[in-house]
Amino acid sequence: MQAYRRLARISVNPHRNLFAVALTLMAVLAGSTVAFAADTVAVFKIRGPVAEQPDQSGLAELLGDAGPVSMYSLVKKLHSAQKDSNLKGVILDIDQAGLGFAQVQELRGQIKALKAAGKDVWVLAEGLTNGTMLLGSEATRLLLVPTGEVMINGLYSQGMYFKEMLGKIGVEADMMHCGDFKSAAEPFTRTGPSEEAAAQMNRLLDSLFEQMIKDIAESRNLSEARVRELIDIGMFSAKEAKKAGLVDDLMYREDFVRAVKDRYGSDVNVTASYKSGKKPDLNFDNPFSMFKVFGDLMKPPGTSSDPAVAIVYVEGPITTGPTQQGLFGGTENAGSDTIRRAIAEAADDPSVQALVLRVNSPGGSALASDIICEAAERFKADGRPFIVSMGNVAASGGYYVSTLADTIFADPMTITGSIGVVGGKFVTNGLWDWIGVSTHEYKRGERSDIFSTTRKWNDEERKLMMDMMNRIYDDFKGRVTTGRGDKLEKDIEALAGGRVYSGAEALDLGLVDRLGSFSDAVRFAANEANISDYEMRVYPRPKSPFDIFSELLGGAAKEDKFIGTPYRSNPFVQQAMGAVRTIDPDKARVLADFITHMEMLSKEGVLMLSPCATTFAR
Repeated sequence: MQAYRRLARISVNPHRNLFAVALTLMAVLAGSTVAFAADTVAVFKIRGPVAEQPDQSGLAELLGDAGPVSMYSLVKKLHSAQKDSNLKGVILDIDQAGLGFAQVQELRGQIKALKAAGKDVWVLAEGLTNGTMLLGSEATRLLLVPTGEVMINGLYSQGMYFKEMLGKIGVEADMMHCGDFKSAAEPFTRTGPSEEAAAQMNRLLDSLFEQMIKDIAESRNLSEARVRELIDIGMFSAKEAKKAGLVDDLMYREDFVRAVKDRYGSDVNVTASYKSGKKPDLNFDNPFSMFKVFGDLMKPPGTSSDPAVAIVYVEGPITTGPTQQGLFGGTENAGSDTIRRAIAEAADDPSVQALVLRVNSPGGSALASDIICEAAERFKADGRPFIVSMGNVAASGGYYVSTLADTIFADPMTITGSIGVVGGKFVTNGLWDWIGVSTHEYKRGERSDIFSTTRKWNDEERKLMMDMMNRIYDDFKGRVTTGRGDKLEKDIEALAGGRVYSGAEALDLGLVDRLGSFSDAVRFAANEANISDYEMRVYPRPKSPFDIFSELLGGAAKEDKFIGTPYRSNPFVQQAMGAVRTIDPDKARVLADFITHMEMLSKEGVLMLSPCATTFAR
């Protein structure tokens, strides 16, 4: 990490810093290559939130095991482990893992596949909560430290409503929606949920809760009734958890290491660097050896003509413009420009035989969603399979971009649907009056001030806006009926209206085709393309060390941020968010999303946004 921080501070002046970059890079890459010829046990540590897509900045390749972890890289390594004859077991260290329920089910599928391949899967934790218990329950052996606690107290969800907060600063939200159950605008206009919103949230939680109980019961060989009893108790000491059959054994980490050695022999290679890629061998007796390594890194990346399944990610709020990368993996948004170009790049590659769109998004811009959907439709125009794999959430705009897929995969606990539209603007006159700012307007054209923030819409303007929103809503429903056709089990009006479903419910209704993981979707895409020997190829292609150094040397231009309004970049907002995050991280995440949605509404006025965007669950 220290090497990363040094690299991040280097400016783009090549004359001053080229040698410093080389030295830093050599320090990062100086570790010796791990050989896996002997019996091996692989250790995978999962800490905090895990992004879906691999790091696109090139830092993961430079930093190796110190780089950001993604679901893509983790699943890819676990898939390789299934076929490795030297691999005897896998250890998942899941303390403080921040995984969504669909991600948990993805990893449960990988654990099942590893066990079917004859590999032991050990899960080690210092404490267990709903998600980590659901994940660890599938392991061959689930181990807890003797002083650890198990808290499986059921599902809890809390929606946040900002009407009164906005009122305190003189701001009023003037919002509309298409669909009685389309409740994404309610946080701006209400102090609590509507009857329809509460009903659908209760139905969704019922579905997710039943799935969680069923999975834990099957994995731990307990009855569903017993699991319900344990959840109602909620909190267990380590000894109580073992007695109840929730965990297999209690061990401190040092004892666990000895247990692994006892199981596989003292010569077993226990490594956290499994399949991390070969690092260059440096001969420190030769002071010029690093220049050879540096020269190899500066070679442009090669291209492969092997058959491939293209992977494109739609992760985060869907916006127009480019995708912005997160500092430690993942993305801040799903930018339509970046995703459209990625799909077009895959379409232009003759070695790409199929496309899998991995969607983990609550939606966002209607325009951006349509641009992504159109790009996917162009990909499949020549008959190549187009498959969607849904992650934790693929709702509203996240469902819109999925509608034209040949086959849609979802996990049973994916949140999807929310076919509807919201729109509105914020009236800020009270805010400016409060702080003593006055305005004077000049107007040419009857509707020139329709998006003015000084007043609410009048009846004629409201009708114009509703007409536009209804056109977008009709387009949304048209996309669904075109893509899903006779697969739908009900009339589109009974499925739309903003209703939200779990993946299991969506399968019964014909909104998705299969329950399965990302890996299942990739294998299915390859089968549909009639290829058995293929590579998974992520688009846009992650940056290589060559790309990074090219940018350092050439001073590559920075892309604009995906949002034009300055709320989240304001230093006062950042300080306030930091304070809230310290004392209440769940609400801080929702508040940050709320600010993003305000920005998007200010920019576009109409959104395809699901209600879960301002709700947290645990």
